[in-house]
Amino acid sequence: MPLTPTAAFIEGRWTDLETRFVVRSPVNQQMLAEVSDCGTREAEAAAQAATVAFATWRQTTVYQRAAILSRWADLIQVHAEDLARLITWEMGKPIRQSRAEIKTAVALARWYAEECKRITGESIPSQFPDKRLQIWKAPIGPVFAITPWNSPVSMVVRKIAPALAAGCTVILKPDEQTPLSALKLAELWAEAEGPAGTLQVLPSSDPAPLAERLMADPRIAKLSFTGSTAVGQKLYAQGSPTIKRLSLELGGHAPVLIFADADIAAAVAMTIHAKFRYAGQSCVAANRLYVDDAILPEFTARYLEAMSHLKVGDPFAEDTDIGPLVSEAAVQKFKAQLQDALDRGARLLCGGDAQGLWCSPTLLADLDPQSRIFHEESFSPLLPIQGFRSEAEAVARANDTPYGLAAYLWTRDLGRAYRIAEALQCGIIGVNDGAPATPQAPFGGSKLSGLGAEGGKWGLEEFLQLHYVSIQLP
Repeated sequence: MPLTPTAAFIEGRWTDLETRFVVRSPVNQQMLAEVSDCGTREAEAAAQAATVAFATWRQTTVYQRAAILSRWADLIQVHAEDLARLITWEMGKPIRQSRAEIKTAVALARWYAEECKRITGESIPSQFPDKRLQIWKAPIGPVFAITPWNSPVSMVVRKIAPALAAGCTVILKPDEQTPLSALKLAELWAEAEGPAGTLQVLPSSDPAPLAERLMADPRIAKLSFTGSTAVGQKLYAQGSPTIKRLSLELGGHAPVLIFADADIAAAVAMTIHAKFRYAGQSCVAANRLYVDDAILPEFTARYLEAMSHLKVGDPFAEDTDIGPLVSEAAVQKFKAQLQDALDRGARLLCGGDAQGLWCSPTLLADLDPQSRIFHEESFSPLLPIQGFRSEAEAVARANDTPYGLAAYLWTRDLGRAYRIAEALQCGIIGVNDGAPATPQAPFGGSKLSGLGAEGGKWGLEEFLQLHYVSIQLP
């Protein structure tokens, strides 16, 4: 495994704590490292350091911040292979997909290095000849960021790059499964001459007390969180006493709609990608597959053929498509959702096997609408396929969920593409596109999938506050 720090990164220094926790790899169940285990004491120290650093960092010019972010992006690129291998060791993502994640991270860092140069205000026409009305944009303050395990490099960069670009300081709590990736990014930030206290990383095996401490701290102006809806709801409540600004990217339950006029070959290929990359462990992964009855038999046959070519195995092998799930709990969820569907009369078309943490790509048909898989994220290579008879039925099924993060549809009818995209209740829609996310576009959802946006200029604005200035001329 590549060398990486294992101590907490607080106020620009590596802080090696006596209390540590073990990080194990899903690849071989072996210990990767023992990492400093932060608690409320470290949270207080980090909050103080972030507050002090903010007073200086906010005064730097956007060009100074852009230069540091550019150097950081270059260093991530230089260390791309080590970071990719670190991702694979920590969460089991196939190495080709880990390398693609690093490319995304570099693109995000470079995007915000440039975008921060376009933080501009406005002048508003005044009805009074002796008044000048202006809108200024200022960094909101120290930020508390919490990232998940499934994209441990790109998700970190997507949160902290816009915050740092805006002039905010960041305290990062990475997922306990994948702290090493975040610590490596902190090391590279310091190497890029990021000032002490601007980025701090607090690994923790029990993040609840640490999070409660920072959420109660009035000096922390904003929370940026990606994770489960249940945890997001708790954090939402904890932020209310201090009226924190919130960005919450929570659970998803993405439907895929395949209409009769779709390019079936393209729809199969892109839906395979949308579902099975990261073994389905993505909040925007295809979770429910709905196909027009007119093409359901043909589409199903072609989909099964494509699934048969997916290779499950060693995530470090160049030809592996699906590696291990992140934990035994994830495997148990796969098994429970599968068994629930089968008990309700579903037909198993392929897969259904689990060996250790490796689960085979699995397709189910003829499901009861009450099956758990229709109401929960799978976060595994388990997918139900069902038919529909009309546009109205397809939209109704797609929207029949409290989540609203992503959705996908395939059609060659431009009018239908607009009608369906406008009717879907979610934040991200891929029309004939199974991978719509890109650094310059917003990423976020509606309903129980959260609030706010990451990516593009919208992600930067999440860390800025408006100052209205009215100037009476003498």
